[in-house]
Amino acid sequence: QMEARIDTRLQEEGISARVVGRGKHLWGIYQKMRGKPPLPFREPSTGVASDPDRPPTRKSKPFREVYDVYAVRIVVDTVDTCYRVLGVTHNLYKPIMGRFKDYIAIPKANGYQSLHTVLFGPNGVPIELQIRTEDMHIMAEVGVAAHWRYKSGGEGEGGHAQQRAREWLSKLLDMQRRAGNPVEFLESVKIDLFPDEVYVFTPRGEIIELPRGATAVDFAYAIHSDVGNTCVGARVDRRLVPLRTPLATGQTVEAIITPTARPNPSWLNFVVTAKARASIRHYLKHLKRDEAALLGKRLLEKALSGRISGLNDLPVERVKALLREFNLSSFEELLADIGLGNRVAALIAKRLLPGGDRDEAAPPDASAQPLLIKGTEGTVVSFGKCCRPLPGDAIIGFLNAGRGIVIHRDHCKNVTGYKKNADKWIEVEWEQNIKTDFPVELRLEVSNQRGVLATIAAAISATDTNIETINTSEREGNSIAVYLLLNVDDRTHLARVLRRLRTLPEVSKVARRI
Repeated sequence: QMEARIDTRLQEEGISARVVGRGKHLWGIYQKMRGKPPLPFREPSTGVASDPDRPPTRKSKPFREVYDVYAVRIVVDTVDTCYRVLGVTHNLYKPIMGRFKDYIAIPKANGYQSLHTVLFGPNGVPIELQIRTEDMHIMAEVGVAAHWRYKSGGEGEGGHAQQRAREWLSKLLDMQRRAGNPVEFLESVKIDLFPDEVYVFTPRGEIIELPRGATAVDFAYAIHSDVGNTCVGARVDRRLVPLRTPLATGQTVEAIITPTARPNPSWLNFVVTAKARASIRHYLKHLKRDEAALLGKRLLEKALSGRISGLNDLPVERVKALLREFNLSSFEELLADIGLGNRVAALIAKRLLPGGDRDEAAPPDASAQPLLIKGTEGTVVSFGKCCRPLPGDAIIGFLNAGRGIVIHRDHCKNVTGYKKNADKWIEVEWEQNIKTDFPVELRLEVSNQRGVLATIAAAISATDTNIETINTSEREGNSIAVYLLLNVDDRTHLARVLRRLRTLPEVSKVARRI
């Protein structure tokens, strides 16, 4: 009935068109209602589902929100006629607000073009309407590759939609290069194939297409992988927003970059585009290897201190022989293994020196200086959460295979076991003038009264200290225990915080958690 009425009205307006109606299959309705979640990503080595990096599923919806149970497709000869037909149909049936999409002006990433609108049909039933040209219809039905062949025998540049499709295929190739394995690439493709779109603008007015739920980090990587890797903040409609902020259609987004910045592993918890996810993983994988090689160089130089003047003085033949024995392709790989804690620097030093063919560590040189720690070594130097060392604390380093060096306070209860393995721990010291902050945990006993947490937060803020987390637990009587995770510069900064908290009448006890 609706199909015939639209066809009649278009003839009255002198518009030549092909009008075709169809009903959605029951399976299609079911899939749309359940949200069609993507399959869980499975690690290729174990086959176990990996949930932390799993992309968000498409939301399920009730039957009343499935607007394309019935649909009408109108195919015309020109783009101008598409918009004329849109006006005619909107005059004939009332459109549902917010359901119009212009994929002609802004094609999908895969080159798809069409006008989509939803109308109130007979008896109030929603009807989806698709309006496109014959050329667009061929591309939608047979695909962009077949359309190129149809148009020009596989040659020629094509229009804007085909250019978008070429860019989309180029992105797929880029994802394939960056993916660590075929399973990861397949998961990335499934994420990006046909997502719900969000269209945002760059400050220059360029349109960037992103999937629904995309964040400022996804936007930065959509501009360029280098922009994403150095992004430190974002402005949305000229206002500063957190990087995890979801974007909405029509917003103007600007990525704030710093050349010395690098991706944060926590971004993997909220980015939704395959390009962002693959780029972050790719960068972090290579970054850890580079950082490990730098740390390994420092450890090996320390182990060789007093025996040779530098690594360049090592016997070339002994270096090559050791690389062949360990099946390594370069000296940098050996240094990275040392930095990651997979090989002991003292044993490698012994093997590299003349007469050192036995797997015995060279005796430590009494003049060797401790390894200096500045807190910015990256992923290969971490700090024990059991004791949370700060600059000013006496510290010790433990070599953990695969993780590099783990720094502990010298009197940490876990250090006792480490010291039994002399080849697993090294002497370390804090470098002077450290410019980064460190986490520290405090435990407070406070009176249970209204506004006490606000009072504590204000006191801490007055010492120029950031609060990461705050938790409480009830105690007997009229007191509660408050657990704080703060970021401080060093022991002096911590002492200033403790002094300030002890002046509060609400606080009966405060101590650093060890």
